[in-house]
Amino acid sequence: MTTIIGIKTTEGVVLASDKRASKGFFIGSKIVQKIAKIDDTLAIAIAGQLSDAEHLIKVTAAERKLIELRRGFPLSVKESSRLIANLAYSGLRNYQPYYVELLVAGVDSTGSHINVADMSGAITTEDFAASGSGAPIAYGVLESLYNKNITNEEAKEIARKAVFAAMERDPGSGNGTDILVIPKLISVTAGQPTS
Repeated sequence: MTTIIGIKTTEGVVLASDKRASKGFFIGSKIVQKIAKIDDTLAIAIAGQLSDAEHLIKVTAAERKLIELRRGFPLSVKESSRLIANLAYSGLRNYQPYYVELLVAGVDSTGSHINVADMSGAITTEDFAASGSGAPIAYGVLESLYNKNITNEEAKEIARKAVFAAMERDPGSGNGTDILVIPKLISVTAGQPTS
């Protein structure tokens, strides 16, 4: 019962979500944050059971930091997506599934990435994605407005329109939008910035 959006741009990635948390037919909260920023290069948008998602995100953030400390350099977005998908799959294998679908969005040395991870441990890489009960409506907006050359500002507006369209028809989505932008990294080599 939610709507989350991820969009890959020429300048980075954009995540958006509504703010409603439903408990059956009751609105449990109108101010839920469904986008968790892991660090300056990675964020995760959540659809599904909030407690399961929070647990997976906390464990993923801790594991990422440990791996980075051990090997001396950070995980790529693909490695981070695989880490969270493996954690989700371990729950399924232990007959204690995590009832979530996650949009893992970030930037690394290879560019911008939007990955969809679900409770089965599967990962798909997309240019844009939506999840939650409002996703079918949001996809209509995304399909009609997305192009591979959009900027972060254009993607923010598309994401906002997609979430608002979902909120108009989906009772599980509502109460405003949250939007997070992660810009591409600028690396510095011998004192000269490059992108």
